[in-house]
Amino acid sequence: MDIQHNLQQVQQHIQHACQQAQRHSAEITLLAVSKTKPVEAILTAYQAGQRQFGENYVQEGVEKIQQLADNHLDLEWHFIGPLQSNKTRLVAEHFDWMQTLDRSKIADRLNEQRPHYKKPLNVLIQINISDEKSKSGIQPTEMLPLAEHIKNLPHLCLRGLMAIPAQTTDIAQQKHAFQQMQQLFQQLQQALPECQIDTLSMGMSDDLHCAIEYGATMVRVGTAIFGARDYKA
Repeated sequence: MDIQHNLQQVQQHIQHACQQAQRHSAEITLLAVSKTKPVEAILTAYQAGQRQFGENYVQEGVEKIQQLADNHLDLEWHFIGPLQSNKTRLVAEHFDWMQTLDRSKIADRLNEQRPHYKKPLNVLIQINISDEKSKSGIQPTEMLPLAEHIKNLPHLCLRGLMAIPAQTTDIAQQKHAFQQMQQLFQQLQQALPECQIDTLSMGMSDDLHCAIEYGATMVRVGTAIFGARDYKA
């Protein structure tokens, strides 16, 4: 498994997608999804220039953050999984970003539990854009009320939206979901001009071209960088 080579390949895919969309590749942040992968893989990716890492499981993510803390690396940790209210303190204390915020109750707990000596926790509202019962996230109509609530919490910084559209080989359906997210993102920017709404996290290995076409500023890629996951480990 050549992680450095894989990272270069993914960056090339992003550059190609940006050229097709007439965007600059500097507008896109690559989030390396490191769930189930050992800290050694994260260090290899770091040495290849990767700085942003995403974790889906709270305990696993915190263990990695703590293991790497002594190295004093400029890592940026994103929590990208569903979050239960009894795990909010761990995310508030250890992560830099929380991408899957979908309830005011969770927002309140994160705000209360964020250490005062740390910068506000960057948060994204997760939209269930394909209306899948198996996925977390809110309905588009709930976005602005939740955003208004978050903006008044001093230890959170609302940065934008996140979505995991339904997997499909239907390009028209794929584009429709991403286009809807782009419109919601623009709506949020217009509604809250006083907030730093600059992040639209959507697109993974199979659909990042389409996501970038419709305004994604962050794409989340795991297997294409680190290889297949072993969930038994």
